Amino acid sequence: MKKKNILILTGSPRKRGNSEQMAEALKKGAELAGHQVTIFRSADHQIDGCVACEGCWSKGKPCVFTDDFDHLYPFLEQADVIVYATPLYWFSFPVQLKSAIDKMYAYAGKRSPQPLKISECVLMVVGGDDDPVIFKGISGSYRAIAHYMNWQDRGILAYPGVHAMDDIYQTDALKRAQQLGEVL
Repeated sequence: MKKKNILILTGSPRKRGNSEQMAEALKKGAELAGHQVTIFRSADHQIDGCVACEGCWSKGKPCVFTDDFDHLYPFLEQADVIVYATPLYWFSFPVQLKSAIDKMYAYAGKRSPQPLKISECVLMVVGGDDDPVIFKGISGSYRAIAHYMNWQDRGILAYPGVHAMDDIYQTDALKRAQQLGEVL
């Protein structure tokens, strides 16, 4: 099995929150399988959203503006697999993660002189409401991203009823995240 470079982008501003614990579990499984794993906490960085200026790559880097995307894009360029590990915010990605995703526009289509080598993706998401329908927005966006970027969707782990710290322990999410990491 080919060893992969896996990038996990977390979206929670809550340190050691439920989605971050899922990220750690996937990391553990992937490292057991011999993969290299990097976790990038987007909430610890100031990444401004894309402003559609179309200046991508005009200054020798993905975005003409200077912010903490400059710290993220080298990891994106090295990754074979991208994992989004996030809480659900109003049926979608939290702004801390969405801004990073939006700046990946620089790698879409023919605008990038250096296309990403990412070929696989995963979504791990938790939401406070008990109704699984709450995940339709984020899972739809995730699937559209995967399709547009031509990435193979390796799975969605979505857990409703997970809001308070450590609610994740009332589910099988950590076990399933580790297992997914082992088979990526």
